[in-house]
Amino acid sequence: MTSIATDIESRAAGMRSVRAWLIVVAALVVCTLMVGGATRLTESGLSIVEWKPVTGTIPPLTDAEWSRQFEAYKTIPQYREMNRGMSLAEFKTIFWWEWAHRLLGRLIGAVFLLPFLWFLWRGFLSSELKRRLWVIFVLGGAQGAVGWWMVTSGLSGRVSVSQYRLAIHFMLAVFIFSAIVWTLRQLQGRPSSVAPMRVKVTGRILLALLFLQFYFGALVAGLRAGRVFNTWPLIDGAFIPSTARLFFEQPWWRNFFDNTLTVQFTHRMIAYALVALAIVHAIDAVRSRASPAVISGALWIMATMVFQAIVGILTLLNQVPIDLGLAHQAVAIVVLTLALFHVERLGGALPDRTPAKLRLVTGDGG
Repeated sequence: MTSIATDIESRAAGMRSVRAWLIVVAALVVCTLMVGGATRLTESGLSIVEWKPVTGTIPPLTDAEWSRQFEAYKTIPQYREMNRGMSLAEFKTIFWWEWAHRLLGRLIGAVFLLPFLWFLWRGFLSSELKRRLWVIFVLGGAQGAVGWWMVTSGLSGRVSVSQYRLAIHFMLAVFIFSAIVWTLRQLQGRPSSVAPMRVKVTGRILLALLFLQFYFGALVAGLRAGRVFNTWPLIDGAFIPSTARLFFEQPWWRNFFDNTLTVQFTHRMIAYALVALAIVHAIDAVRSRASPAVISGALWIMATMVFQAIVGILTLLNQVPIDLGLAHQAVAIVVLTLALFHVERLGGALPDRTPAKLRLVTGDGG
């Protein structure tokens, strides 16, 4: 019996270590997303024009090496068309942002892989958890390659990276973060809860819309669309711009990726839809007497969604200063985390089959 109890305690301690490890990895992913946002806002992403996965960890340590890096940057269109005449000191500023972003990516790889191998060796991980973590690791490795693929799009022929590739790079990071958060929630277990099927459905729709909104937010960033049409609630002089302005590119669907007006307008409309649905979802959770945890989750999502909309409007009106731009991204990550918690909780919620009249009599809140 003592041996069995010791084994159970050892496994419990092992799972606590796994959860702590994943929390650290998730925090590092958030840091990388924030530094990546600063890199975009400061136009620093093209300051390093070579990809050296190992030796690139070491920054320039001599004046000669700094000069070599600066001369390499001078060969690309961004320097010639946007930053001609930039001083070495100014170059160092944008270099450090991009270097920090890449260093964090490398650090995540090490912080993920080394403990992962140790947990595998100790046998703490179930077969399902192993598969999930291997998938996350592969996605993380792919993220580095996608990041360089994105950078190469801005090294010739244009002064910034492709918004298509930037959106893919950003969304891959969001999916990695989401997978880690989802795994953490499932490792923690969940208390029993009750919610009507429609509350579960609207919760999932909210999460799906959030992912879509993240994608269009990345396109807005890639096109610098937040620095044009800086009025609210009107955009281009109207609440809904003319069709001729929204769809002047052919074929029509390209406007959703290349037309700054259409991309920003779509981003706004999805934001309105998210706020409206979050309010309806919270009201429905309260009125249907879902479990307290479900109601609390819905109310938190509604509150942060409204706050995020306000931050977004202020960011737009001020033409995306770095502080508001990063705040907008940070709150978006908070909203996504709450939504992931909420939908994962709803996934295990039992349908409420108690007759409505009986619930009113007993006051049962699930």
